Amino acid sequence: MTFEGAGFESVTFEGAASFASATFHFGAAFRQTTFQESAVFTSATFPGSAWFMLATFQKGVAFRSVTFRGNAEFLSATFEGKALFESATFQGNAEFRSATFQDNAWFDSATFQSGADFRLATFERKALFESATFQSGADFRSATFASNAWFESAIFQSGAGFRSATFRGSARFASTAFGGHAAFDSATFEGDVWFTSATFERDVVFWRAAFERSVSLGPLVCGGRVRLSGAVFSGPVTLSIAALRLECRRTRWLSTAALRLRYATVDFAHAVFEYPLTITAEATPFVLADGRTVAEQVLADVVDTRVRIASLRGVDAAHLVLADVDLSWCLFTGTVHLDQLRLEGTCSFDAVPSRIQWRRWRPVWFTQRRTLAEEHHWRASQRTAVRGWNVAVLGAGHVGPAQMAPVYRALRKAFEDGKNEPGAADFYYGEMEMRRHDRTGTSRAERGLLHGYWMLSGYGLRASRALGWLAAAMLITIMLLMGFGLPKGSPKQEVTGTVPPGGGKVTFEIDKADPQNPTGHRFTGERFEKALNVTLNSVVFRSSGQDLTTAGTYIEMTSRVTEPALLGLAVLAVRNRVKR
Repeated sequence: MTFEGAGFESVTFEGAASFASATFHFGAAFRQTTFQESAVFTSATFPGSAWFMLATFQKGVAFRSVTFRGNAEFLSATFEGKALFESATFQGNAEFRSATFQDNAWFDSATFQSGADFRLATFERKALFESATFQSGADFRSATFASNAWFESAIFQSGAGFRSATFRGSARFASTAFGGHAAFDSATFEGDVWFTSATFERDVVFWRAAFERSVSLGPLVCGGRVRLSGAVFSGPVTLSIAALRLECRRTRWLSTAALRLRYATVDFAHAVFEYPLTITAEATPFVLADGRTVAEQVLADVVDTRVRIASLRGVDAAHLVLADVDLSWCLFTGTVHLDQLRLEGTCSFDAVPSRIQWRRWRPVWFTQRRTLAEEHHWRASQRTAVRGWNVAVLGAGHVGPAQMAPVYRALRKAFEDGKNEPGAADFYYGEMEMRRHDRTGTSRAERGLLHGYWMLSGYGLRASRALGWLAAAMLITIMLLMGFGLPKGSPKQEVTGTVPPGGGKVTFEIDKADPQNPTGHRFTGERFEKALNVTLNSVVFRSSGQDLTTAGTYIEMTSRVTEPALLGLAVLAVRNRVKR
């Protein structure tokens, strides 16, 4: 059947209408046409445009294997029965804006070579787009899916827009491939959501989307950003995502959530969650239920698979669990209940600059410890900063020691509650450093005391520093004793007695001469041995019993106070590093 030009505008077909295998040259116009019975266009060809605006299909209509070489316009059309478009090919624009599908709509294996416009369309029953191919942009903006919407194995080679769409049934995008930008911002998902094995070559946006039931996003792979900022999850959530970046700023989690991630840098600033939320880094690719490994070709050029947390500012961390993530870039200032944060597995932090650095003419080196990204930014911004501190910390802002000290204190408690004393010691060191440099909340006297504590033993955490000062104190004590503290010889006892006239009882008085300062060789081997004996006894708070000059007595008294204290600081530092 061939039509050179077909015009059926405002026509009513009271019986069945069959245009199977028909060819409509020079366009076909079915504007405001009413099909009261079934309409069949199976295998028909429309070389020109096909106009079905405001058409009404009261029974089923079949467009199986139809080829639309021009534009296919179904604007505001009404499909009261089943709409069958399986394997149809739309070479021109497919316009279904404001169309209403009251029964099932089948677009399985359909091919849209140009734009597909389903804006404001309403699907009252199932919308089936399984294995459909959208070679150009697909726009489902503000569409309503009252029942299930299945896009399994569909291919969106260009952009896909579902902005403000409403999914009242289950939304299935399993094994769907998105070659361009995918937008689900402000969409509402009232049923279950499935994105198992979906692939996004570019960004996917769920900004301000609402998920009212359980959600299973993934395992999915995204070559760009997954943007969940402002989204609301009302039901349990499982996110298995391999992406370059995951943005969850001001996202609300109203039920339990588990995030299993690969590659991603996560921004969690000001997120709100009322139930336990776990972020876990996966070391190996995701595995599906059937044992197949999720392909990650879009991330093949990414070498580093670590999961990094970029920000936790404004988050209440009381229910947050982090496992095997990299926190070296994480911004913690402004986090609430940070002391209740749980860190599982291997969670790494940034470190101080390695190797010896030079500050003008003198060398500077730092003992390795865990540090905050904010401390890197603050130290790198100082006038006397050395190389190695990272000034390019994104979003750090104007944060100083007064703001960082409470953060270090809270993280110290979190590590202590996790029975990780060595890790807690690093954050105690950081807290003391911030107090020592804080010129607003710490008085000058307290800063001086902290400075001395830092110099002597690194706040009781650097055994090598305390032992170094102990060795120096012992050496000074030995030198002073050899020079001034040891007498030139051991004083001998003297006996003095008086014999009464005529005999009788004799009384003797035994005394010892005062030790005399040496006048000859003071630094001899014998004197060194004696000085060493006195000094070693002083370290353990004992008296050697050695005869000393007056100066030596005071030298020994001083050493018996300072050297045991330094030894105690060294022992304390070792204990803090090995305690569990």
